Amino acid sequence: MNIGVVSEIWRYPVKSMAGEKLASVDVQAGNTGLLGDRGWALRDDVAGEIRGAKNFPTLMLCSARYREPPRIDYIPQVDITLPDGKCIGSDDPHINSTLSAFLGHAVSLMPLQPASNKAHYRRAQPGSSLIGKIARSRWRPWFEKLLPYTKLERDTRELLSREAGEPSLDYSTIPADLFEFTSPPGTYFDLWPLHLLTTASLAEMTQRNPKAAWDVRRFRPNFLISSVPELVGLIVAEWGARTIHVGEVACQMSVPTIRCGMTAHAQARLPKDPTVLRSIVREA
Repeated sequence: MNIGVVSEIWRYPVKSMAGEKLASVDVQAGNTGLLGDRGWALRDDVAGEIRGAKNFPTLMLCSARYREPPRIDYIPQVDITLPDGKCIGSDDPHINSTLSAFLGHAVSLMPLQPASNKAHYRRAQPGSSLIGKIARSRWRPWFEKLLPYTKLERDTRELLSREAGEPSLDYSTIPADLFEFTSPPGTYFDLWPLHLLTTASLAEMTQRNPKAAWDVRRFRPNFLISSVPELVGLIVAEWGARTIHVGEVACQMSVPTIRCGMTAHAQARLPKDPTVLRSIVREA
């Protein structure tokens, strides 16, 4: 079944910053996604863990570009443009102080580390290693039942910008490693390595909230699929466990993307709009 064509390809050299629109890209097998996607991220020097725009929303006003094409096992240097137009390279000796001053918080720009460097990816929350072990154990169903009454639930709701009365996560969909690590070790992805978005979904949400700007940049996909005309509505809700072929790549679908406050934050030429997330939580 033909569902459409890829109309845009996006790669994000630095986690939570604006990305690069590409004409073509290599996709790696396994959990590494587009070659070079999220090759860099910021480490919160105070908290001691990798963090993004869920904690520092103004990161989305910055943009990043690779100086040369990424290769397997090679992440190139990036040039970062701040909202005032200043450009600074990842190899500049002042990069960390510049980004810290911009955010008003001490951070360090870090390239992707090997998956074996577990300490780099581990959550700063006390007991994260133990929580990870429980999430991997036969006790996980009981663990999930207790989560709504814990600090982890409160922190999760805050990170996802959920308001009172709105649903939080279905924890059963979350890989066990994510209870211990800020991202799957060896990557800077929040959860999964590929993110697909359709024009059908954007059109549907535009109908439900026509005052909002349903710009593709708000949702940070890797592939924007221009859906065939006969497919309308939130068609991706039906894609769970299916395989979607994109060019030469076979993509095993997992779950609908878990949306957070990043969809509503301001970006270049896009104002902050909390109604975007409120509409998604309510309608989608």
